[in-house]
Amino acid sequence: MHNNVDTLFEQLWDNYLAVTPSAVKVHELLGSTQKDDVINDHIALRTFNIEKVGLEKLAAHFKAVGYKECGEYHFEAKKLYAKHYEHQDPTKPKVFISELLVEKCSEELQAIVKDMVEQIDESAVSAENFLYSGTHWSVSHDTYKKLLAESEYAAWMSAWGYRANHFTVSINYLKNFTTIEAVNQALKDNGFELNTSGGEIKGSPEVLLEQSSTLADHQSVKFSDGEFSIPSCFYEFALRYKKPDGEIYTGFVAASADKIFESTNAR
Repeated sequence: MHNNVDTLFEQLWDNYLAVTPSAVKVHELLGSTQKDDVINDHIALRTFNIEKVGLEKLAAHFKAVGYKECGEYHFEAKKLYAKHYEHQDPTKPKVFISELLVEKCSEELQAIVKDMVEQIDESAVSAENFLYSGTHWSVSHDTYKKLLAESEYAAWMSAWGYRANHFTVSINYLKNFTTIEAVNQALKDNGFELNTSGGEIKGSPEVLLEQSSTLADHQSVKFSDGEFSIPSCFYEFALRYKKPDGEIYTGFVAASADKIFESTNAR
């Protein structure tokens, strides 16, 4: 476990950049050469609801650096359960961790996932680098495609493993942009493709949160039967509104998050 929140996020960020080169271009576009000018609203991680690597095992790494559990979410159609965590320092990123409810999936998917998880060394899960350790198994591209037919989430995990699935720019802190529409337009003008599932903008001022995201970069992955280019990670953008009490809303909107998951869908 890390003992320093900033070091943990630096490692997660470096690991994310390695498979999401477009993130650097996004930073340049948002008028920032200084990494610190772009405040990260939240990151998201994926896992399976198997005891060894369940959501709580990932959360322990964040709790060790001062995070507290704040909300829970259910995604029936995608067979996911999630929680989000916040640090007492509001400029530290929120953390959104989800897990696939494996027992609700087909027997074939269950067998593949259990086999992958069995290959993870028990001690690796509590090791300092676990949250950005990638895969602990080898799968074939055929297996990846089988998983993809049933669960994009499981397929993504089989190829990428433990790492930030996305980082999120907080529009609230940007100096050159005040609306999500302006951010989206700048992205499109510069050749980025946006996730249009459920509309380019998910959420609304009424639900106190607006979100949009790029479509995932494509990167080459070494499968056991060859190298193939598949979707890796993406960048999200979030604008938060004040609640009636004047405090900024810090939660998540399940209906919007549901569509954000689709940013890693193949295209």
